[in-house]
Amino acid sequence: MKRLLLFAMMCASISFVSAQKKFDKVSKVTSSEIRWWGYKVVKTEASSHSGTVKLKSGKFNFDKTVLVDGEFVIDMRSLMAGDVSEEDQIKLTNDLKSTNFFEVKKFPIAKFHLTKIIPLANSEYNSTVYGDVTIKGVRKTITFPANVYVTQFTVVVESAKFSLNRRDFKVFYQSSLKDYFIKNEMDIQFRVSTEKLDNENRVPVKKKK
Repeated sequence: MKRLLLFAMMCASISFVSAQKKFDKVSKVTSSEIRWWGYKVVKTEASSHSGTVKLKSGKFNFDKTVLVDGEFVIDMRSLMAGDVSEEDQIKLTNDLKSTNFFEVKKFPIAKFHLTKIIPLANSEYNSTVYGDVTIKGVRKTITFPANVYVTQFTVVVESAKFSLNRRDFKVFYQSSLKDYFIKNEMDIQFRVSTEKLDNENRVPVKKKK
């Protein structure tokens, strides 16, 4: 009888955990823009580079009308340098995708799990965003300022430009001499927005005429 009771309690516990992971509403990201900046140690316009990377998928999870968290997958294969000539663009882009930096063949995606949003007052940005970013299999907790707008199940997040330390994610040249001339800080800025979704069919809800 005790074993049967224990088994029943375990099943109930598993069911409870599963229920916790089932959200009432899911809003899918339908519009996104992600930009990056990298710098040489001697930071000048000529020694700085910028570009883009694309969001593969993204969503915000709701418990009733309360935003719980957000899950985002970045397509590292879409990484692109955008501030140089066509010939240099191809060379720099290939270098960034190689084992010297992001190793996109081995690590084709990066992830960001938004865990918390804290409102700010009297600031250029209305919120501080907390989350975990995973690059090259390394996960780090980060925070950054952002303007966050939530209306019903529609979400817009516009981040400030914030820095990540590339060495935290093992993003560095195999040659220590070349790596010495590159700043460890790389800057990121992004904007993501959603449309309200029908939770059963996972399609955008048609706007009322």
